[in-house]
Amino acid sequence: MAIRVCIFEDNISFLSSITRLFENTEGFVLSGAFTNCDQLIKNIKLVQPDVILMDIKMPRMSGIDAVKLIREQKLSVKVVMQTAFEEDDIIIGAIMAGASGYILKNSAPEKFIEAVEEAYHGGGPMTPSVAAKVLTLFQSQVMVTPQFNNLTIREREVLQKLVLGNSYKMIASELLISYATVRFHMKNIYEKLQVSSTTEAVAKAIQQRII
Repeated sequence: MAIRVCIFEDNISFLSSITRLFENTEGFVLSGAFTNCDQLIKNIKLVQPDVILMDIKMPRMSGIDAVKLIREQKLSVKVVMQTAFEEDDIIIGAIMAGASGYILKNSAPEKFIEAVEEAYHGGGPMTPSVAAKVLTLFQSQVMVTPQFNNLTIREREVLQKLVLGNSYKMIASELLISYATVRFHMKNIYEKLQVSSTTEAVAKAIQQRII
């Protein structure tokens, strides 16, 4: 089944190039493309995407506020934030709002394809530079006593790889396990950490000193 992708982007030139990318890539369907979030929920329900590529700096309603609204409406769609900047407050804001992942606009086209695919399968795609920044930012926060000691050794290994910015495919390769096994471990990690996304798991892992 093809992955349905919807794009919210106010830069017409970039929107045009990214729409062509998904229109011409096998395994994906471009379900919609919008230049603002004025009718966000209505448009999402209309085109029914699996994954949204959301620009952070949108007119009137920002991408971060858009993600918050999507989560408030309890829509199951995955949202990958895209931006030209690596500003600390923007990264934290996107993660805390409930974004499924984060990608820089200057990333290679194949990275956008990988990010959408990763988010669709429950992962939390982040470009390496963003992953490193997130790690540094959370490490600088006030740490608290660990509360989650029931993770297995393998689950901790998977979680540690996630904190380093590795994708599910990379984790599977490095730990010599299947992609399906990584997803199985992530399901258990979500339940044990009481989170619903990879970015939340990464944040809690660092804040709680779980790894």
